[in-house]
Amino acid sequence: MRRNKRERQRLLQATIEENPFITDEQLAEKFSVSIQTIRLDRLELSIPELRERIKHVAERTFADEVKSLPIEEVIGEIIDIQLDESAISIFDVKTEHVFKRNQIARGHHLFAQANSLAVAVINDELALTAKANIRFMRPVKEGERVVAKAKVKNLNENGRTVVEVNSYVGQELVFQGEFHMYRSNVVKKDGEEK
Repeated sequence: MRRNKRERQRLLQATIEENPFITDEQLAEKFSVSIQTIRLDRLELSIPELRERIKHVAERTFADEVKSLPIEEVIGEIIDIQLDESAISIFDVKTEHVFKRNQIARGHHLFAQANSLAVAVINDELALTAKANIRFMRPVKEGERVVAKAKVKNLNENGRTVVEVNSYVGQELVFQGEFHMYRSNVVKKDGEEK
């Protein structure tokens, strides 16, 4: 159902407030208009593009939560985090991240995204990677968006925490990592610091 411009813009603004991570393509499909129309509507409403919205939400929400490193040192953009539980970041693969001859992302960028997310999810001022077991499942190409999901698997009393990170392009698993993290505060079984 086509709506008039004023109604569409009102609904567009409400939709973006509800889900700041929605893409222009998804909005165009939802409102049955072209992507250009969505971009013009956003411009008229002074709504920034997706990348800026994500950055703004991440900076506002997570800057005070991440303890182990400054938020700007995380590779990719954190879009969700619960310390000592789970975290999600996104990383858009650009020209500077790939080999020139085949446009495949250099592995150290995928590792850096996963490793920095494993560090960020630790609820401690000092978190260091002690050991990592990683697997690259398939090459990632320029233009693809990598979504890394970290899950804390084990909080040990010996100052080590195991964090599992799986990275996806769409629904496809492209990277797996198990990070054994050293932390300065030792966590008891009930989740409190010793």
